Amino acid sequence: MNHNEIYDVTIIGGGPAGLFSTFYSGMRAMKTKLIDFQPQLGGKVNVYPEKIIWDIGALTPVTGEKLMEQMIEQASTFDPEIVLNEKIIKVEKPSEEQLFILTAANGNKHISKTVILAVGGGILKPIKLNMQGADRFEVTNLHYVIQSLNKFKNKDVMILGGGNAAIDWAVELEPVAKSVKIVHRRDQFDCHESQLTHVKKSTIQIHSESTVKQLVSTQDNTKINSVLVKNNKTGKSSQIKVDDVIISYGFERELSFIKDSPLDIELINDYFINGTAKSQTSIDGLFAAGDILAFDGKVHLIAGAFTDATNAVNQAKHYLDPSSTATGRVSSHNSRFEEKNKKIRSHLYVNNS
Repeated sequence: MNHNEIYDVTIIGGGPAGLFSTFYSGMRAMKTKLIDFQPQLGGKVNVYPEKIIWDIGALTPVTGEKLMEQMIEQASTFDPEIVLNEKIIKVEKPSEEQLFILTAANGNKHISKTVILAVGGGILKPIKLNMQGADRFEVTNLHYVIQSLNKFKNKDVMILGGGNAAIDWAVELEPVAKSVKIVHRRDQFDCHESQLTHVKKSTIQIHSESTVKQLVSTQDNTKINSVLVKNNKTGKSSQIKVDDVIISYGFERELSFIKDSPLDIELINDYFINGTAKSQTSIDGLFAAGDILAFDGKVHLIAGAFTDATNAVNQAKHYLDPSSTATGRVSSHNSRFEEKNKKIRSHLYVNNS
């Protein structure tokens, strides 16, 4: 791979917005590169591979894992350059060159005519349980991400947190685990009302206005055996037996390469990129898509990320070639798909004969 090769568009971030941007830029015949900090593509969907996703148009209920597989396959349609395990730390655009230079933590430099920022919530790091010695249980039964619901089958599970993710996991685990308990420091939950209503009608136990005071370990000090929970309202403490503890305090967001960029990218609340409904930013040639982008009427769903990606690519194409059409031609009449469609049709005819 030649890092100094010039690309038409470089996409930073391999979640839904970045993957669809990659596909669509190939559809618009642009030389494309996708860069992601993680060792695998899929973005935040990797956090919930077994969750069922319903709200993507024309797509019947699908697991996060299956969705990632399909998005990655689609993104690879036009053979883009894909770079994993690469952390971009600087985005700049020297005025004398009118090209973007992306510098990675390992010293690699990527050169591109346009850039699409599709970094979602940035580099996501789970907010850890602030308790001395807790980290030693991460290799056994203290979890920050759930990769498999079956791992908790017939287990006594405790979830710490009160946001959407904590409640969602409690609902998902209820039919699988032996018991599910939620410990939350406040009496109000930051989640969808329907989910909380479901929890209150279920067998899930809620310990609100409570905090964890101690993780009690097994004799060999390798696993959590029980948790000491204090009710901050009554002052009473109780020791609750557990098989597994799940921490759902949210994620720290690392976006220093945007905040510290010499391009002075305009942000909202020190996090969201202030853009337009067409995925434009305050910098010419720099576009954004997905959760990182803010504008009036923004749709914070995976389905909305696809629209952002389409707009970002169309704007990048027009930036490079003002004479190009405003949008890409629909796939059913797009010459980029002629040969691929022939192969698909021939396969269908063979199977149906």
